[in-house]
Amino acid sequence: MFLKKKQTYQNDPSFISSYHSISRTRTATQDMGKEIGGKIILKAGSVYPANDETAEGIVVNDVDLTNGGYPVAVLVEGYVYEDRLPEEVTPEAKAVLKEIKFEAYNHGGE
Repeated sequence: MFLKKKQTYQNDPSFISSYHSISRTRTATQDMGKEIGGKIILKAGSVYPANDETAEGIVVNDVDLTNGGYPVAVLVEGYVYEDRLPEEVTPEAKAVLKEIKFEAYNHGGE
């Protein structure tokens, strides 16, 4: 039997703040990712496809794009903790992400 250790790249706490969320499947391309540890990774919380007026949603999970394009879950409706995203969402992206609500993380006075 062959066992392989599962590699994850997400060390940050979850950015999705509610159970109510809707995601759609899209295809991520290598140029959307960044090199991390010798692999090309599209980080969870990244704006898809770009952090500008073309934004469609926010990537739900880390995706390894080292071997080419790959299907990716994109949050299109829901609530997110803005301060937990890997980068600041631009005003242009926020303007078109009308069904995503951005809020600050405030859990028990932290």
